[in-house]
Amino acid sequence: MINVVIAEDHQSLIDGIKLFLEYEEDIQVVGEANDGEKLIEIVRLRKPDVVLTDIRMPKMDGINATIQIKKDFPNMRVIAFSMFEQDEAVTKMQEAGASGYIMKNSSLKTVVTAIRTVMDGEEYFDATLKNTNIKKTEQDVPLSKREMEIVKLIGEGKTSQDIADILFIGKTTVDTHRKNILKKLSLQGKSELLRYSMEKKYDF
Repeated sequence: MINVVIAEDHQSLIDGIKLFLEYEEDIQVVGEANDGEKLIEIVRLRKPDVVLTDIRMPKMDGINATIQIKKDFPNMRVIAFSMFEQDEAVTKMQEAGASGYIMKNSSLKTVVTAIRTVMDGEEYFDATLKNTNIKKTEQDVPLSKREMEIVKLIGEGKTSQDIADILFIGKTTVDTHRKNILKKLSLQGKSELLRYSMEKKYDF
């Protein structure tokens, strides 16, 4: 289970994300905050795996909050969730230690993908960002580490239930990953995915 804390000064946006994430069996929201100081407090109390934070917040902005979080919990993943796509904002969040940066006008499915991607040890930056300092983008790394593991297992002839048992995740989660893989790779159906997985070789 991926435990997530959300920091955003608009409560309605937090409520919307929480409602959407309730349908994801591998993700749960364990805390929320409307300002940076409260975020630090909740993070220290709940110790989540991933923090989804706005940049502009009362009392303490997301950049300084991220610096403090990474100082206290170096292995915790932080994703910026912002209206600002300027290079300066993206760069400052990277320098603060964020593993990802997504725009508020992105789909909620993008939020889910970003959470799973950073949890797998990868970085996730919104494909719409033009920052030249970004080393890894959605286009550069179309599949997350978890998705690549699933592709490898599909290529070995494993069923969704087999994969779920091997990776200790739910079958529904595997099916969701399969759908995301098909979409990212522009493949049509199970047969194309199987053929792709048998031809593609990844270094793990």
